[in-house]
Amino acid sequence: MTRPQSLRRQLLVGILLPTLLFVGVNTYSLHRQALAALHTAYDRTLLASAKTISEQLDVRGWDDMAELRAIVPYAALEAFEADNQSRMFYRVSNLRGDLISGFAELPAWHGTIPQRPPYAALVDFYDDRFRDQPVRVAVLLQPVASSEGRGMAVIQVAETLELREAAALQILHTTLARQALLLALIAGIVVLVVQRATQPVRQLSSDLQARTEGDLAPLAAPTAPRELQPLIDATNAVMQRLSRLLAHQQRFVRDASHQLRTPLAVLKTQVQSALRGDLPPTQALREIGDTVDRATQLANQMLALAKVEQLRQQGEVPVTRLDTVLREMALELSPLIAQGDLDFGITTDAAPIHAHEWMLRELCRNLLHNAIRHAPPGTELAVTLHREDGEAVLTLADAGPGIDDELAARLFQPFSAGDVRTGSGLGLAICQEIVHALGGSITLANRQADGRVLGLDAVVRLPLADA
Repeated sequence: MTRPQSLRRQLLVGILLPTLLFVGVNTYSLHRQALAALHTAYDRTLLASAKTISEQLDVRGWDDMAELRAIVPYAALEAFEADNQSRMFYRVSNLRGDLISGFAELPAWHGTIPQRPPYAALVDFYDDRFRDQPVRVAVLLQPVASSEGRGMAVIQVAETLELREAAALQILHTTLARQALLLALIAGIVVLVVQRATQPVRQLSSDLQARTEGDLAPLAAPTAPRELQPLIDATNAVMQRLSRLLAHQQRFVRDASHQLRTPLAVLKTQVQSALRGDLPPTQALREIGDTVDRATQLANQMLALAKVEQLRQQGEVPVTRLDTVLREMALELSPLIAQGDLDFGITTDAAPIHAHEWMLRELCRNLLHNAIRHAPPGTELAVTLHREDGEAVLTLADAGPGIDDELAARLFQPFSAGDVRTGSGLGLAICQEIVHALGGSITLANRQADGRVLGLDAVVRLPLADA
């Protein structure tokens, strides 16, 4: 099982890793820049040393026949050696490479003078090795003139790199210390900000844990950040659905226990009466069968009412043709139509609905069954389904006596039958639950003409899937 990730850790890693990478690249760049700056500064010292040596040169002869002489005590370079951390070496030669003075083992220069030297002199700087140590070398081409001649001297001054490297390391350590302090400051700020930002989440968690069992009241968090409001709204919506579902289940259990008690009590009385021989066996069994049928119908309708709520909670809903389902139900109930000797007529238009087929079948079955049961024998029962303003309009028109306003107001309530001897009062309640679940409406209205009631119209309106 995957462990949940910490928001604080994600923010720390997401912020500190790129920052650490940037600090590493920046530190390396600063180290290179520091070395370049140190080379520039200390190269100036090497050039000054070379110029000091050039002041100690003399010449006899002219140009190619010139003989250079140098009187350069090593003490002349001590002034340029900083705190004995580095050592300096020199070599003076002519253009042919012949040694005149200095360290013979210092490699001779074979390079070229840059076209644009960094200083106003014929000078070149390069890195080399001397006595198994890395050195930085400055080469100065110095014209030498006297009353006795003229020539060109090649002066090489080399310095070991201890001082430069020590200065670069000091700069690097100082930079790393500051960067580490910056990282620690960023990490501390992130921790504090995350701690403060997640405080509303922890408060909501504490409030939820402190609730009593079954408390599904909406969360109240007016001070929560705007980013948390969608989560709070979604949680409240879920809790509202759970509260409605729980209330529906509690009502179902209450109604089931209340409504089933009566037929079970009647059934028990009839069995006891049959055992005593109060009624002929055939009549007793017939009455027991009628009671069982009513109890079975009641149980089936209550289960159907519960299933409506269950289907309401499902997300994806298929598209079902209401006209097809309506004709199938009319065909299924045709024996009842024939038994009532009704003049039955049905007209339908194509009506695709976003609904489970079971819901539409249950809706049509209950509406047709109620209309057939309450229509007077030998009268007309007209069923029409047409499209109107993006809705499917289903109308069942009978030729019965109609209903009064008081009865119409409570017929959609569970267990409110017009005649308790012929129904349980759940049919229209099931219809209303289905219609409301599908986003529609259902009404019962008397059909009148000249102040006289011609019959009752049951009208259902459902949104079309292709509207």
